Amino acid sequence: MFVVTGATGNVGRSLVQTLAATGAQVTATSRGISDADVPDNVEYRRADLVDPESLRPVFDGADALFLQNGGPSAHLLSPQDILGVAKAGGVGRVILLSSQGVATRPRSASHGGTARAIEDAVQQSGMAWTILRPGGFHSNAYAWAESVRARRTVAAPFADIGLPTIDPDDIAEVAAAVLREDGHAGQIYELTGPALNTPRQRAEAIADALGEPVRFIEQTRDEARGQMLQFMPEHVVETTLTILGEPTLAEQHISPHVEQVLGRTPRTFTDWAQRHIAAFR
Repeated sequence: MFVVTGATGNVGRSLVQTLAATGAQVTATSRGISDADVPDNVEYRRADLVDPESLRPVFDGADALFLQNGGPSAHLLSPQDILGVAKAGGVGRVILLSSQGVATRPRSASHGGTARAIEDAVQQSGMAWTILRPGGFHSNAYAWAESVRARRTVAAPFADIGLPTIDPDDIAEVAAAVLREDGHAGQIYELTGPALNTPRQRAEAIADALGEPVRFIEQTRDEARGQMLQFMPEHVVETTLTILGEPTLAEQHISPHVEQVLGRTPRTFTDWAQRHIAAFR
């Protein structure tokens, strides 16, 4: 049986659906999960990674754990306690959704440092482990949905600087393969899309999927910073803007790992936009 944490998130929700479609036994968990969040044949339990004891009943009879790294709450986690409770429940394998920033921004607490601490705990847990390190998600474009719906505009900085963003569904499919197949223990997979894409190109892809023009407005760094500070801590904003505006070669590297695991190329942003265009109408 597989336990999927963060089961209402971009990756976790897709992973639960992917595993359930194969007939796998899955327990989905997150803080506010309900029966509306999971397929009919999937068990769910409310639990909080910040409270490892709340996870104890979730792990009974489980073989493997998909552990998301906590996102904005990662600094509140006690990964050793989470993994200890998992081992006590019989879990022998853990697949960690980490971050590319562990390798590319190791000195950044928001993008690499905290995630590294969780990776270290997983690697020292005594369980078989696999680590997934995705870069930026295609689904970050949901931040533009309101302005596209209301005004048919997209505003973003660094219009023509590209990053190899990835479809969360591809991350989920890689995670499902790692959970179901042998041969992935001790591996670290960097997960990216198939090509660099820029904010301007992403806006054009949304316009094409809509069949209507979408005007792109290039923000200054200060304009973008002011907007992002409304919902992100300052230190996260500064590192994020640096990645978007001055990415390293490693952050622009196109990884072969999705294709190696799945036997196909990753999905493009254009494909993502076409599948999710209802959010922008």
